[in-house]
Amino acid sequence: MASWFGGLGSGLGQSLGQVGGSLSSLTGQISSFTKDILLEGAEEVGDAATELHVSNSRLREIESINAALKLENERLKKVCSDLEEKHEAAELQIKQLSVEYRNQLKQKEVEISHLKARQNALQEQLQKVQTAAQSAQSGAAVLPPATTSASYAPVVRHSSGFEGDDMDFGDTIWLQQEINRLSNEVSTLESEVDHWKQIALSSKVKGTNEAEQSEMCKLQNIVKELKRNLSQEIDQHQHELSVLQDAHRQKLVEISRRHREELSEYEERIEELENQLQKDDVSVGAMDESKISQQKKNARSLEGEKVEELLAVKHLEDEIRKLNHKLSSIEEENKILLEQQELAKVEKIQITQEYENLKSDFSMLQSSVAEQDALLKEQEKKLQSKTSLPEDVVRLQEALLEAENEIARLSSLNQEGLENELTSAQHKNEKILSAYAEDQNSELSQLRKDLERKEHELNESITERETLIVELEELDKQNQEATQHMITLKEQLSKQHTETDSIIKQLKFDIDFERKKVSALEMEKMETIKELDSQKEKLSQCSYALNDLHISKQQLQDKIKDLQEQLRKAQDRNLQNKKEIGELQQRLQEREEELSRSLSKLTERSSQESEYTCQDLILKEREVEIAKLQHDISENKRLNEDLEKSLSNLRTENGKLIAAIEELKQELSDAISEKKKVYLEKDTVVEALKMDKRQLESELNRTEKRLLEQAQKYKQTIEELSNARSMDTTALQLEHERLVKLNQEKDFEVAELRRSIEQMEIDHQETKEMLTTSLGGQKQLTELIKEKEVFIEKFKNQALQVKQELEEYMKVSNKQDVLKQNLEEKDRSLAVMKEENNHLKEEIERLKDQQSRSTPVVEPKTLDIIIELESEVTQLKMIKNNLEEEIEVHKKTIEDQNQTTVQLQQSLQEQRKEIDESKFQCEQMNVTHERLSLEKDEEIKNLQKTIEQIKTQLHKERQIIQTDSSDLFQETKVQTLNGENGNEKHDLSKAEIERLVKGIKEREMEIKLLNEKNVSLSQQIDQLSKDEVGKLTRIIQEKDLEIQALNARVSSASCRQDVLCLQQQLQAYVMEREQVLAVLSEKTRENSQLKTEYHNIMDIVAAKEAALVRLQEENQKLSTRSENSSQDMSRETIQNLSRIIREKDIEIDALSQKCQTLLTVLQTSSTGTDNGSGGVNSNQFEELLQERDKLKQQVKKMEEWKQQVITTVQNMQHESAHLQEELHKLQAQFSVESDSNSKLQVDYNGLIQCYEQNEKKLKSFSEELAQVQHSIGQLHNTKDLLLSKLDLVTPSVATASTVSQLSGIQYSAPAVLSDESKLLQKELQQLKEKLQAKESTIRTLQENNQRLSDSVATASEIERKSQEETMSEMRQIKEKHDVLQKSLREKDILIKSKSDQLLSVSENLSNKENENELLKQAVTNLKERNLILEMDIKKLKEENEKIVAKSREKETEFRALQETNMQFSMMLKEREFESHSMKEKALAFEKLLKEKEQGKTGELNQLLNEVKSMQEKAVTFQQERDQVMVALKQKQMESSALQSEIQHLCEKEQRLNQELERLRNHLLEMEDSYTREAVAAEDREVKLRKKVLILEEKLASSSTAVENASHQASLQVESLQEQLNLVSKQRDETVLQLTISQDQVKQYALSLANLQMVLEQFQQEEKAMYSTELEKHQKQTAEWRKKAEHLEEKVVSLQESLEEANAALDAASRLTEQLDIKEEQIEELKKEGEIRREMLEDVQNKLMNLMNSTEGKVDKLLMKNLFVGHFHTPKNKRPEVLRLMGSILGIKKEELDQLLSEDQRGVTRWVTGWLGGGAGSKSVPSTPLRPTHQNIFNSSFSELFVKFLETESCPSLPPPKLSVHDMKPLEGVGTGKTSSTSSSSQMQDSAVSRASRRPDTNPFLAPRSAAVPLITPASSSGHLLMKPISDALPTFTPLPVSPDASAGAVLKDLLKQ
Repeated sequence: MASWFGGLGSGLGQSLGQVGGSLSSLTGQISSFTKDILLEGAEEVGDAATELHVSNSRLREIESINAALKLENERLKKVCSDLEEKHEAAELQIKQLSVEYRNQLKQKEVEISHLKARQNALQEQLQKVQTAAQSAQSGAAVLPPATTSASYAPVVRHSSGFEGDDMDFGDTIWLQQEINRLSNEVSTLESEVDHWKQIALSSKVKGTNEAEQSEMCKLQNIVKELKRNLSQEIDQHQHELSVLQDAHRQKLVEISRRHREELSEYEERIEELENQLQKDDVSVGAMDESKISQQKKNARSLEGEKVEELLAVKHLEDEIRKLNHKLSSIEEENKILLEQQELAKVEKIQITQEYENLKSDFSMLQSSVAEQDALLKEQEKKLQSKTSLPEDVVRLQEALLEAENEIARLSSLNQEGLENELTSAQHKNEKILSAYAEDQNSELSQLRKDLERKEHELNESITERETLIVELEELDKQNQEATQHMITLKEQLSKQHTETDSIIKQLKFDIDFERKKVSALEMEKMETIKELDSQKEKLSQCSYALNDLHISKQQLQDKIKDLQEQLRKAQDRNLQNKKEIGELQQRLQEREEELSRSLSKLTERSSQESEYTCQDLILKEREVEIAKLQHDISENKRLNEDLEKSLSNLRTENGKLIAAIEELKQELSDAISEKKKVYLEKDTVVEALKMDKRQLESELNRTEKRLLEQAQKYKQTIEELSNARSMDTTALQLEHERLVKLNQEKDFEVAELRRSIEQMEIDHQETKEMLTTSLGGQKQLTELIKEKEVFIEKFKNQALQVKQELEEYMKVSNKQDVLKQNLEEKDRSLAVMKEENNHLKEEIERLKDQQSRSTPVVEPKTLDIIIELESEVTQLKMIKNNLEEEIEVHKKTIEDQNQTTVQLQQSLQEQRKEIDESKFQCEQMNVTHERLSLEKDEEIKNLQKTIEQIKTQLHKERQIIQTDSSDLFQETKVQTLNGENGNEKHDLSKAEIERLVKGIKEREMEIKLLNEKNVSLSQQIDQLSKDEVGKLTRIIQEKDLEIQALNARVSSASCRQDVLCLQQQLQAYVMEREQVLAVLSEKTRENSQLKTEYHNIMDIVAAKEAALVRLQEENQKLSTRSENSSQDMSRETIQNLSRIIREKDIEIDALSQKCQTLLTVLQTSSTGTDNGSGGVNSNQFEELLQERDKLKQQVKKMEEWKQQVITTVQNMQHESAHLQEELHKLQAQFSVESDSNSKLQVDYNGLIQCYEQNEKKLKSFSEELAQVQHSIGQLHNTKDLLLSKLDLVTPSVATASTVSQLSGIQYSAPAVLSDESKLLQKELQQLKEKLQAKESTIRTLQENNQRLSDSVATASEIERKSQEETMSEMRQIKEKHDVLQKSLREKDILIKSKSDQLLSVSENLSNKENENELLKQAVTNLKERNLILEMDIKKLKEENEKIVAKSREKETEFRALQETNMQFSMMLKEREFESHSMKEKALAFEKLLKEKEQGKTGELNQLLNEVKSMQEKAVTFQQERDQVMVALKQKQMESSALQSEIQHLCEKEQRLNQELERLRNHLLEMEDSYTREAVAAEDREVKLRKKVLILEEKLASSSTAVENASHQASLQVESLQEQLNLVSKQRDETVLQLTISQDQVKQYALSLANLQMVLEQFQQEEKAMYSTELEKHQKQTAEWRKKAEHLEEKVVSLQESLEEANAALDAASRLTEQLDIKEEQIEELKKEGEIRREMLEDVQNKLMNLMNSTEGKVDKLLMKNLFVGHFHTPKNKRPEVLRLMGSILGIKKEELDQLLSEDQRGVTRWVTGWLGGGAGSKSVPSTPLRPTHQNIFNSSFSELFVKFLETESCPSLPPPKLSVHDMKPLEGVGTGKTSSTSSSSQMQDSAVSRASRRPDTNPFLAPRSAAVPLITPASSSGHLLMKPISDALPTFTPLPVSPDASAGAVLKDLLKQ
């Protein structure tokens, strides 16, 4: 069952793998579909015709796809329906199973309740460990990585609790390892949870910075990804756990069941063995469980045989006792039995020989099976070496070795068992009993040892369990330590994740490839299985031959039994006959007396005649003897002829069989070769497809990368395209007009373009240099390619050498095969000869027997035969010796070939090394090539910046082609090398050498193909490079020409317009280029989709092929079974018929004997009577002849029945022919399937051709694009020419206008002169002089004008002609343009209709694809179900097949029984008829006897009368008497022969009696020994029962321990599941906490916004308050000004003194070293202050009143200070800030202007004083403030406000508070001044770095670290925001006030000022 579970696991793995593969393909299709939808907008072509073409092709493709999808839908629906039916069938089975499992679940629930208590305890321990781990995490930094990977490796331990439990303990260990792994995962998840909790807490603490927000976004994305991964992992783990639980439950049930069965078996065995515990001292080494089981089976069979033999012995004893009494009647039957015994011996010899042949065949088969197993296992090892750990490999190797050992043991056991059976058959009952007793004793001792060993193993398992528990705890600790390390490793793993993803993709690809290989290997395995089946069929044929022999043996036994029954019947009949004979003897004696009397009378008369008759009698006797001898000789001859015929028949049959076997072999070899060819073709096709797939995948990856890079560029172009698409032709015309206007406007930008042209020239030169460098790089690449080609040539040479070597080895292997075939043929001939030998020996023995019996006349012939036989035997011996010599020669050749294979392996290993070295070199070359390609990529990127987009894209194409070629080289080389390595790993047997040859041929073909591809690629690369270089040079030349034209046209004004047009056209070209690329990408995607669909179809086809193969195999099996069954049936029927015929023959013989005895009796009776008795004898003879005729008729009937049976057999053969026809039909179906496959391949080729055609079309499109570009360039040139001509026209027009103006002046001038001549004559003279001078100048000008006009006229005429030409051209162009516009409109209409159609079709397609996806999902689900159901169905099929086979066997048995019943009924009827006839005859005989008895007296008279008549008819009666005498003499001869046989039998009787006495003595001794043994056995029974009870207790404890362990394991699994759930819950909680924290952050943001709103309200309130206060203060200031005017005179003197004091204070702040001097000055100032304080008392009182009035409003002032404290701006920007302040406070603009206009005496002084600046102000007193930041004045107001909000939002630690009491008291005015000065200096230094002030050294002022109000509010009835801030709320930093901020301090500050 363990193997079954393994199969189930592997099947589940495969199904999951398939499901995973289907899901991945689905996701791939979905992703490609979404990409197609995204890039649908990008499909736009510039030209209408091309767009139409594209749309038509697209429509066709969509229609074809639609049709294919419809077909797929129908197919999938069919599959769904089939799967649903299967599902329903499976559900019924599952229901039955679920009922059983529910019963088991009920039992398990009771156990679960016990285990839950332990789970709770484990959970508490886990919680403790978690708390410890958390504390360790908070404490420790980074722990070293714990070596937990060891727990992952599954270790197989063969410490089984009881028989067949090797896997169970391994399973428990594996479960514990699973537990460890799950606990590791739990701990890692817990660590992650803690990590995220910490992040959540930190996110609570941190503010809402932009960088932190971005981090939060990243973390959220990571959390989402982790969630997805976790959900996936949880699903996977749950699935795995469910599977494991099911498997574990099933295993537990199986284990318990097995355990119970084994216990019952043990009990039975112990009870059986208690009778045979005599010899316990025999010590035999520990044997494996498999050997023990086999020995037990042998013991059982031997016991059964012993019982049978004991019964037979008893029967024999009874029969011997009976035989002692009845030997006289069994002499003839004994002869038959002896002959049959000899035949049986001969048959035994034949059986032994056949058994030896079978053994040799079996060993051959075993070797072939072992080789195949080794092959399969090696291939599995290869697969597992790539996927699993090396420990798994070791485990598999161990399992292999064990399996091989078991096979060897089995074979040895089989041989030993068979040899023992043969020896036991040869020897008699004594030896069997002794051997059996010894075997049983040895088995008992072995069983005891096994029991002790199993007890020891149980103890070991318990100790191992305890150690495992300890290890589990240690591993838990290590896991907890490892979780901390995992957190650190997670960041590294995230980096490695990207790398591993690519590796995983490669591995997946490798796995797919290897899966395909595995499928191929499975196919090969199937082939091998078929070969095995054929060999099994041969074996079955041999077994049939054996069965025939066994049946013949059984027939003989049946005959013996029948004979025994007949003996019993005969004995009964003999008793009756004896009685009758006794009576008859009495009668005979009476008759003899009468005869003696009559003879005495006759003798007297016949004395005369006796002389003549004696001579006649002697002659007659001699003639009779001669006739008898001749008859014997003829019989011997007949026997010899029959034997010779049978020999010849056997030889012909053997020849036919050999021919049939050879034909079968040929057919097999043909089939295998055909299959191999098919597989080779398929492999080549598959590999080619794989190559294509890889290339396309690589191309796809590259294109996807390119698309990702160009996605941003394409987004813009897509938007522009969408805009352009929506525009109509009218809109395009409007845009054209607008662009013309824009061109006219942008003429002014030509100057800038000139500069850009100059830069372009410089860039052009740089690009030329770059191109030269890139050409150099290309040269390097070509050199690299050449080097790679050299490498390929080297590999080719190596491959050729390997091929030559392989060809040589192939020849050798062919020779070996030929020799093997010869050997096999000679073996067969040997077997045939042996059989013939045996037959000849039998014939010799028979002849010897006949010789001993026969007369010496026959001896020379038999001697001749014997001599011939002996000569034949010698010849056969000679042949045998020759064959043995040949075998030795062949062995030597085989050894030589083995040596050559070893050499081959070494050479292949060397080649492997060389290949590895070349691989390494290739990898290095690839690395260098990749580096070069990267460098070139960088260079090309630089070129992309400088050169335009078209050139860059061309470069990209070239790079793609280069990378493709390099990748192709790499892939092909890797594939070839992988293929060679894969092929070289096989063991080099003959079949493997053939495979290697084929593989190498395939590789050579691949290498040739790759070389061709390389050559074509290199040619393409050269062509591309040449074409690209040519294109680049052309482009450069064109650009040079364009630059020259631009340089020429720099002077013209239309250059700007041209440049703009060119830019627009360039953009249009770029757009078109991108559209073409988009179309290309779509085509590639469509290709990829088609390929994926094709691969899916291929997978489906492969599945169908596999199903077909399975069906064929099943059909073959069924056909073979049917043939076998038909053969069995025919054989059984033939055997039954032969048996019945033999029984009939025996009955006929018995009847004939009875008839003969009756005839003798009658003749004897008739001899005594008169002549009348002769008539009776003749009548009886006639009756006997009639009976013989009847018997002959019955024999004919039997023969007819035989013919009927033969006809039935022929009918059976016809049925088998029908079955074969059905097989042919199935093969035809398979051929149809293969045709469909070929069609699919053709379709795929067609698709590839379509793809190539599409590529060709794309190339043609690109060529057309190039032509279009060229035509556009030509149009540009024509346009430039036209524009230049137009520029020439404009200046000529200007000159003409000037000329006309001048002419007007000429004619107007004299008129003016004539008008003014009368008034101004003086002026006229002057003017005349001037006129003359001017006229001379005019004349010169006119001459110049005439010249210019002539030149202009000529120029105008030329221009008119050119204009007329251009106009005509323009008209033509306009006409063409109109035509094109019309065609464009028509095509637009067509395109719109087609686009509508496309949209509708695409919608249909999307719907169909959605339906398809749904169906595919349903299909995948159903496939998953189907796989599970198929597993169940396979099992059920196997069971069904077994049941069907059994039913067929039973049906055949039933038919045979029916036939036998029919036969028996026929036999009964015949027997009844015979009995009736015999009864009638007996009655007739009785009547005759009675008549004879009654008529004795009458008969005497009759006899006298008859004597008289006899004398008259003497002549006639003498003849009859002579005949009777002859018959009597024959009977006497027979009686003499019988007497001799009786003597033999008597001797045998004596011998048998002696044997009987010996056996009786032996039996008595045995009985005595048995009684002793019984007494001893009873004593041992008691001991053994005690031991059994102990062992049962131990077994129960062990089973409970095992069950407990398994329950604990399941509990641990469940607990770990619960822990996983807990951890997932914790993770969810942390995620919730994160969301809550994010919500809190949002709430904080909202609260910030609310606070800002409150602040604004507050500000408004403050504005209102301030407006009222300002009004009051204005009134007060108006009053105080009057008073101040009076006091100003006094204040002036005080100000002077204060200014001096300020100067002194400035000096003191600067010069800290001169503190003593300052103190003296301060004392002087104090004195002056004391003098003037009296003057200031009045002012102070007034100020105190003001303070009292303002003290209640301290909080608002503080808030205002808060608001104002942020505006530490530089002096330049202060008026702006003050204006903002004024606007916020509600001060009017006029007042603010007035205040600002004053010389810092109004607001500014007040503000600066208020802020703690330089000179104080008089107007408004304020508490002194300390600024917050040091270097803020360079920043703006808004920045300061933002920074303030940031500082307020982030909480910080409270500052070290310095209370007022801690400060030193200010002694008088002087101290106050010093402190205030120092504080003010500190403020000034911190606020603004004013003119070279040093930082103060006041130790009492704390640094600005946190925002804490230093002044408690005066009144508690303030605003809410003014109340003390709680710790929970976020704190804003108000500006700190100095520690001595009281009313006195304010006065002191004023004094300082």
